Formats: sequence, C-alpha cells, structure tokens
Amino acid sequence: HLIRTAWEVQVEAGFPPELAYFDCLHEVKLLSDLIHERGIAGAHLAISNTAEWGEYVTGPRIIDAHVKDAMRAVMADVRSGKFARDWMAGHRAGAPNLARMREAAAQHPIEAAGETVRRLVRGR
Repeated sequence: HLIRTAWEVQVEAGFPPELAYFDCLHEVKLLSDLIHERGIAGAHLAISNTAEWGEYVTGPRIIDAHVKDAMRAVMADVRSGKFARDWMAGHRAGAPNLARMREAAAQHPIEAAGETVRRLVRGR
C-alpha cells in the first residue's frame, strides 16, 4: 500500500507514471537486496548520501507513532485470533472480499506503468 500511495503522490505531482513506478516500486528489489546482504546500516553505505539523508529526515514523518499504533492494533488482531477468524470466514464464503481486493489491486494504474517499465527493461 505504501508503494502504491507513493506512486500516486508522485503522479499527482506531475511525474510521468513510468518514472514514478521506477522510483517507487522498481527500486524496491535493489534496496531490499542491499538490506538483506548488508543490513540497514550497511545499505546506507551503498546508497547516495542524499537518499540516506532522505531516509533519516523523511522516514519518521511518514512512519510515525500513528503507524506504530496501527501496527500494534494489527498485531492484537493476529494474537487474539481475529485475523484468522476473519480469513477463515471469508474463505468459507468463497473469498469474495479477497477477489474484490485482488481485482482492485490489478486495476490500479501503477500496473499499467509497471507493464511499460518491465517491457522497456526487458528490451521488448
């Protein structure tokens, strides 16, 4: 959801959808591979100073106490079994909510931008 929202904000600001895709989604693999291989502090040494500075000053503005509280609420749902009960009830009903959410995600405009970027990256 964070990736889609970041993409939407960039497109609303006038970035071409494909450039926003590259910035918000395509680079996620590069960053996650760096973090996996080197840890977060080690990844900082591999990215630009500008990107590192941006993480320090921008990250806490987005991932703030409100987000942490929301994560705690989700954890409470998992621990109480509510998440599992909701999932199982939906599954027994044929998963209509999952199908609806899956379709909405597939129809998000980021997917069209992504198809273009992936085609260009593959050289086709």
